[in-house]
Amino acid sequence: MTPALAPHAIGRDLARRDGAAKVRGTAFYADESPVENPVYCRIVASTIARGRAVSVDTGEAEGLDGVLAVLTPATAERLASTSDAELAVLQDDRVGFRGQIVGAVVAESFEVARDAAARVRVEYEVAAHDAALSADRDDLYTPDQVNPTYETDTAQGDMAAAMASAPVTLERTYTTPMLHNNPMEPHATTALWEPDRGAGALTLYDSTQGVHPVRSTVAAVLGLDEDQVRVVCPYVGGGFGSKGMPHANTVLAAMAARAVPGRPVRVALTRQQMFSLAGYRTPTIQQVQLAAQRDGALDGIAIDVVEQTSRIKEFAEQTGVPTRNMYAAPNRRTTHRLAALDVPVPSWMRAPGECPGMFGPEVALDELAAELGMDPVELRIRNEPDVDPETGKPFSTRNLVACLRRGAEQFGWPGRDPRPGVRLEGGWWIGTGVASATYPVYRMPVSTAVIGYSGGRYVARIGAADIGTGAWTVLPQIAADALGVPVQEVEVLIGDTEYPPASVAGGSSGTTTWGSALVAAAEQFRGKFGADPHEGDEIEASVPENAASERFAMHAYGAHFAEVAVHADTGEVRVPRLHGTFAAGRIVNPRLARSQLLGGMTMGLGMALMEDSVLDPRTGHVVNHDLAEYHVATNADVADLRADWVHEDDPHVNPMGSKGIGEIGIVGTAAAVANAAWHATGVRVRDLPLTLDKVLPPA
Repeated sequence: MTPALAPHAIGRDLARRDGAAKVRGTAFYADESPVENPVYCRIVASTIARGRAVSVDTGEAEGLDGVLAVLTPATAERLASTSDAELAVLQDDRVGFRGQIVGAVVAESFEVARDAAARVRVEYEVAAHDAALSADRDDLYTPDQVNPTYETDTAQGDMAAAMASAPVTLERTYTTPMLHNNPMEPHATTALWEPDRGAGALTLYDSTQGVHPVRSTVAAVLGLDEDQVRVVCPYVGGGFGSKGMPHANTVLAAMAARAVPGRPVRVALTRQQMFSLAGYRTPTIQQVQLAAQRDGALDGIAIDVVEQTSRIKEFAEQTGVPTRNMYAAPNRRTTHRLAALDVPVPSWMRAPGECPGMFGPEVALDELAAELGMDPVELRIRNEPDVDPETGKPFSTRNLVACLRRGAEQFGWPGRDPRPGVRLEGGWWIGTGVASATYPVYRMPVSTAVIGYSGGRYVARIGAADIGTGAWTVLPQIAADALGVPVQEVEVLIGDTEYPPASVAGGSSGTTTWGSALVAAAEQFRGKFGADPHEGDEIEASVPENAASERFAMHAYGAHFAEVAVHADTGEVRVPRLHGTFAAGRIVNPRLARSQLLGGMTMGLGMALMEDSVLDPRTGHVVNHDLAEYHVATNADVADLRADWVHEDDPHVNPMGSKGIGEIGIVGTAAAVANAAWHATGVRVRDLPLTLDKVLPPA
């Protein structure tokens, strides 16, 4: 078939290529990887928040039949690099947070490993610790930058003067709690060290969002050449950012494998251990200021953020960044301050920065709308910028207004009674709320694809990761259109460092980045071999530079609408309806896109109503560290859940015209729910989650 006759694959509602394997149970994950005669490793975790493990008694554990090795700070191998304190596993006796790895047992069975780990006796020298976050601490500091490389503080105009002169001002404090990723598949690694293969070979079957980043990190930590390390990960049972970078458990798996050469070692974190070792979303304290004219036009907007990091390793969430470019205002300020505490290391969680950072400003806008007697949708539209407020660049496309208007119409917003606490139906207070969403368009600079012709099919190889988002399916769609052939003639192989290097599946950048590499390879393949290639024809290409990224501001946008019901007597909060309308470029696969958006919205519903990692500052650990007490939302928690999008043709972002969709679905959900709860009850909740004690009207 010639390219001109091939049907378009992009935009088709194709089923997941990996769906059947997952349903049938033939898709293997890291802890069930196809290895022979595996052994098991169990972690010994610290029970103090700060101090030293002065004595580790392994005698009783080593006496159990089936125990192969016990790793302690005294017996573990010395790592080549300890610059990343989170990954410097068992390198000294210092304890930086509760739940840190202070030992590990390798045994013939999971049961023996668990029993032996419980028999390791650790004596501690306890030091005073500090695990309490507050905005009035005298030791808050300014990080050099915020994730990933944004400026820490920004200022335009004179925000103080705007607050002093504007006819309407608002100054409020909002908080979001510590939150933990809880993917269905816990963090797990199966590691095999084969010392007789060349200079030694390490194979890691790892649950990760990026096989190549894991390889480069582990090789550096262990002092190996990268070609000595292979990382395999065809399937991931959810990651949401927590598997975006290697954590201590992956390094421990490699160390354990090297302690028992030739035996594959399985290391799977328990649900409780994930609350200490797999990262989390830092709690935030957001002080928001708005200065406005009576017609709603903003004179100024500011957000000053306080959040925590770990004393042993800094991670600065970019919570204030979305305020920099969301709405027009001549005067603006954003700042970030950190408290370094004796707590585990925070990390990425779905839409880092944008998700918590849109909560405070979007609730503040709702409060301002109420103060002005203005419709909250109209207030947002009235402050639509013509160019990016921070850089002055034009937008490649910006369809927030279209999302707000279309979403409002489909939700039934027109005619809404703006008064709070007036709609009581069957013992339930009913209200509706809105919030905007934004997420930047990221395209990573490094990813390479190889396309070849073999066995009458086009086969592409790229070391990408499918974390459940559908890469197994959408990448063949992209390659097929670029080659000009039917999608069933294309196969794309991913999830292995044996394939060319690919960026991490994070920042909603996977399809954009890997797809760009595939398009470049396909175009070169067609240019060299034409439409009738021969067996073995092959070509390689990498992500090309995009000059438009320097000329345009590139973002996806969305509008969330929520209906909330609050029981008048008990304060129980329900969300009967949650709708989202998005502008996210060209939709490669509508079925998978809708799934991602609904998943993000459901996760945002959990953030709004129930998720809260309760850290006890006296002990330094999260006390509700399992799914019995850390509650997450499911489909059953919202009756009418909808996601759709406006058509958007953006020729500047990448050859496909696509933008990321994995994260924008969560961004505005919590604020929309909080605003709807106020409309239902007249009670303004500024501290997530919206538990019943907060939403009951005062007596």
